[in-house]
Amino acid sequence: MIQKKKDTIKSLAIHSKDVGSTEIQIGLLTDKISKLSEHFKKFKKDKHSTLGLTKSVNKRKKLLVYLKKKNSDSYQKIIKQLNLRK
Repeated sequence: MIQKKKDTIKSLAIHSKDVGSTEIQIGLLTDKISKLSEHFKKFKKDKHSTLGLTKSVNKRKKLLVYLKKKNSDSYQKIIKQLNLRK
């Protein structure tokens, strides 16, 4: 898990010491969302964790809107790299 987080940060970092940019936050939220989605395939009745999933999806959506407004090139790169849109 920690290694996957480090790989995500390394692949999306803008510069060598970057750990909190919008791109990285979107990537980490995407990892969290996919992990929770897998969790719900096993535990369908886990209603408590659905709140965390909903919050994560909404936060990622807000960050994507912000990134699209501020830096459309980076937005397009993130969408392709994380395979978010169809």
